[in-house]
Amino acid sequence: MVTSDQRRRQLAREKYERQQKRRAEARRKARRRTALIGAAAAVVVATVVGLVVGGVFDSDGKKASEPSGPPAMAIDKSAKYTLGLTTNSGAVKVAMDAAKTPETVNSFKSLADKKFFDGTKCHRLTTDGIFVLQCGDPEGTGSGGPGYTIKDENLDSLGKPDGTGKVVYPAGTVAMANTGQPNSGGSQFFLVYKDTQLPPGYTPFGKMDAAGLKVVEGIAKAGTADGATDGAPKNTVTIEKATVVKD
Repeated sequence: MVTSDQRRRQLAREKYERQQKRRAEARRKARRRTALIGAAAAVVVATVVGLVVGGVFDSDGKKASEPSGPPAMAIDKSAKYTLGLTTNSGAVKVAMDAAKTPETVNSFKSLADKKFFDGTKCHRLTTDGIFVLQCGDPEGTGSGGPGYTIKDENLDSLGKPDGTGKVVYPAGTVAMANTGQPNSGGSQFFLVYKDTQLPPGYTPFGKMDAAGLKVVEGIAKAGTADGATDGAPKNTVTIEKATVVKD
């Protein structure tokens, strides 16, 4: 039996698909023309292309959906919050600092309270050059989102970029995916399981606990479904339940 929450999510997804079908092909072609600057190794360049054009890794370059406005601020900006992810691979807890990333924490709490993430898959894993597991897409394809975008936050917290324009996202970091444009985050996020160099354009909003990091490392160790360095995890990873609670 379909619950009212499931029906609402289904209707939202259908609305998203109708809105995006008209724009997807034009957006895809435009973003594929974007010039890539730098002399990184080919595999790293290929992964960064995904990071830039696809919110973090959607090579189709689709946005979350037509923005309708983020949820009203309803958290305590001075408080600490914990994002709890119960997955079929194990539990991951993420410490979040609302003082540094209030818009992001507020959005995650709003979505988690609505069970937005429950039953969704972590759809992409990278194992060379960039070391992350990406989750948060209700479509499970890299093209979905909540129907709004949120502001970038805390971008200077990882220090100044090096000569290649990158900073280190340390292992354990949890950051927002985006379309490559400022303030374009939605619901997709990525979990860094090994120190990774990226442009400082992805909001770092939390840090995994030690046990959670081991869970993600285990997922990465199993590799991707087709054995490539960038693709769906070999062992399907599903977020069974997501919660955000005030510490």
